[in-house]
Amino acid sequence: MFSCNTSTSGQSTFLLTGFPGLEASRHWVSIPINLICVVSILGNRIILFLICTDTALHEPMYIFLSMLAASDLGLCASTFPTMVRLFWLGACELPFDLCAAQMFFIHAFTYVESGVLLAMAFDRFIAIRDPLHYATILTRSATANVGTAILVRAVLLNLPGPILLQHLLFPQISVLSHCCCLHCDLVGLACSDTQINSLVGLVSILFSLCLESSLIMLSYALILRTVLGIASPGEQLKALNTCVSHLCIVLIFYLPKLGLSVLHQVEKHSYPSLAVLMANLHFLVPPFMNPIVYSIKSRQICHSLPKCLQQKRIDAF
Repeated sequence: MFSCNTSTSGQSTFLLTGFPGLEASRHWVSIPINLICVVSILGNRIILFLICTDTALHEPMYIFLSMLAASDLGLCASTFPTMVRLFWLGACELPFDLCAAQMFFIHAFTYVESGVLLAMAFDRFIAIRDPLHYATILTRSATANVGTAILVRAVLLNLPGPILLQHLLFPQISVLSHCCCLHCDLVGLACSDTQINSLVGLVSILFSLCLESSLIMLSYALILRTVLGIASPGEQLKALNTCVSHLCIVLIFYLPKLGLSVLHQVEKHSYPSLAVLMANLHFLVPPFMNPIVYSIKSRQICHSLPKCLQQKRIDAF
């Protein structure tokens, strides 16, 4: 722990944390992380390409999926460079401005992803509850407005964070708890009063992840109620099957966050390697798994890939 006697505002250096005790093996640790990074970027770019080029996928469900893939790519761009530098090159230093910028983009893209998951839950509810009016309720303009609202809300909720951090005093050198810059981590290292920062962070979380997770659960309760009202067991199973992909990525998104929160409450200092592992899973798993889940579970995505490849081959000749 570095002293606050030499604290400064906006000119501190932050040290990212790798896996404690595995510094000598960081090159081996970096191999799976680099592979996950590459697969995540390729997978989400393929999803975006398929949805943009295949007109059969220009439906609200897949437009929301393209937003999810775009937010995953944004999260990759925000986190992967520092992970690669830390685990492959051993470069752990990050100046204050870059750390604050990374914090903003990480939280903003996380909130975008959370908002898109809620929009997808609403999409599935409308598709099951009122399929005849689905196309008139979720029009392209309505879908675009929802996407714009999600993006604007994510920016507005996260903009005060880095602005308020500029007014805090930090030691010349501060050691972070994770491999990326997070708001709670930075606020905990400040030498000055952080009540306003903590309150802003709490309000931001309550109006984003907590509210949206509650609304997603409400959506699935309504979906389950609607499905149970269907007379045919076969139709019930068919309706539930349309929600499997979305339910999987909701669990993939929220479970690492829940695990990390529980670990912080228990005592992260007793299990430093586990805390770093959970933090890495928190960033790596959703962008990595989302395209895989939808590629496996979505028949339209599976059929679209060979069709696009065949069309490219025809165009080449």
